[in-house]
Amino acid sequence: MPTSRPRPRRVALPLAAAALLVPVAAACTSSGSSGGSGGDQRLKVAMAFPPAQAMSPYGDDAVTLSRLAVVEGLTRLDRDGEAKPALAVSWKRDGDRAWEFTVRENAVFQDGTKLDAAAVVRSLTAAQKASPKPRVLSDTTLTATAEGADTVRITTKDADPLLPQRLANPSLSVLSAAAYKGGSKDGSKVDPAGHATGPFTLAEVNGAVSATLKRNDTYWGGKAKAPGVDVKFVADGTARANALRTKDVDVAEYVPISQASLLGDGLVHEFPSARTNGLSLNTGRGVFADPAMRAAAREAIDSQALVDGVYEGRADTAQGLLGPGVPWAADLRTAPTGRAKAAAPAEVRKTEQIVLATYTNRPELPEAATVVQQQLEKRGFTVKQVVRDYAQLEADALAGKYDAFIQARNTLLDTADPVSYLASDFTCDGSFNITQLCAAPVDTAVDRAAALAGTDARHRAEMTAEAAILGSDALVPLVHERFVQGYDDTRVRGVALDPMERTLITADTRVG
Repeated sequence: MPTSRPRPRRVALPLAAAALLVPVAAACTSSGSSGGSGGDQRLKVAMAFPPAQAMSPYGDDAVTLSRLAVVEGLTRLDRDGEAKPALAVSWKRDGDRAWEFTVRENAVFQDGTKLDAAAVVRSLTAAQKASPKPRVLSDTTLTATAEGADTVRITTKDADPLLPQRLANPSLSVLSAAAYKGGSKDGSKVDPAGHATGPFTLAEVNGAVSATLKRNDTYWGGKAKAPGVDVKFVADGTARANALRTKDVDVAEYVPISQASLLGDGLVHEFPSARTNGLSLNTGRGVFADPAMRAAAREAIDSQALVDGVYEGRADTAQGLLGPGVPWAADLRTAPTGRAKAAAPAEVRKTEQIVLATYTNRPELPEAATVVQQQLEKRGFTVKQVVRDYAQLEADALAGKYDAFIQARNTLLDTADPVSYLASDFTCDGSFNITQLCAAPVDTAVDRAAALAGTDARHRAEMTAEAAILGSDALVPLVHERFVQGYDDTRVRGVALDPMERTLITADTRVG
């Protein structure tokens, strides 16, 4: 996926290990690719998640647009999570709360209009005003102004040493003026089709079924090597694996664990991730509003049983919110603070039925939900499952309509630093707070981490925040995932294997 959080000096770098990004057969970034079209074969790609918000850049659809090399922001992230030039060629800090970015002169939008400072200001302002606010902005407020044709000044409410990385987030992509015409008053309806700057143009979206991309021949980084991309949205993981096996697709996103051994090493590419699968417990209402009941649920979970039985060893047992994909976390982890005493099984059996929800787009999750249900029932809970496509569940999950929700969450996705994840998922004003948690110790700990620029100090503060969140038992970590992407490495080149999940197809991806 694209890039996401900035800074001229090396601040909090969660991707400190080169092992986090597995080498692929060709370049992994879309910028800087050589000119020329290469082969003439269109790419065929199976994506796991259909559009949930009509390809709005302010939700998870922005990640899809980024993984398909449609959108770009001012910056991108390199393998170490460091901010590098994208639509901005350079930047400098001016005091604690202000930055100046110089906009690339040779970039043109896919509709033919020129990129300039005013366009950047328009896009960043629209993202700031959107409702709901993009997760990447849940812990900050941006104000952007144009100073001439090629300079953008961005100020933040509080000091934000990681602003350059933040601006690499797909939800802060820069779009042309036409993308915002006819949109809703809250800014939620934005049309990126034909109005972005990436190497591929979103030409057509057929609901939740498919999408068509064509090469952007005016891309500032050089023409993509494939003439276009035909995308199928295939929620069923086995169907994605079968499509790869029969060569109906060239690239299959998120191959199910159950299919990996059947496909073989030539088609399956496994690599570490920053993704933690967790059981979110609704702290706002119902059975799990009681901390003792949340503690009982946490004690019921057996992570090793999930790793062995569901993930066939292709995952790591839960260590905390941040797993092996964030290599510095283990050495700095401290014990959870403020945990309640767990309710006894006899007390648990007196509670009403709880609703446990998860989604089908990641095929391991329904199976994990069944195992978790059995573990909870063994403790005394009465459990009803709700399993649907993610797009059918997200709004209700965010509204707190489920007692428990199993999700797979990339802890570095928003800003390449976990503080954004901690803020959006666990603070009172968090925009992705499925647990409905609102606890002063957590908010204080997260705010302290967000204000620190020094790498070591910030990491320690983030682990203090993790301890407070785990102490609340609002989220029970289940496993730490490893990614499994599918493509035939004898004929497909340039697929990006990115722990932050922002890139998949790039200007260099091609068949042959």
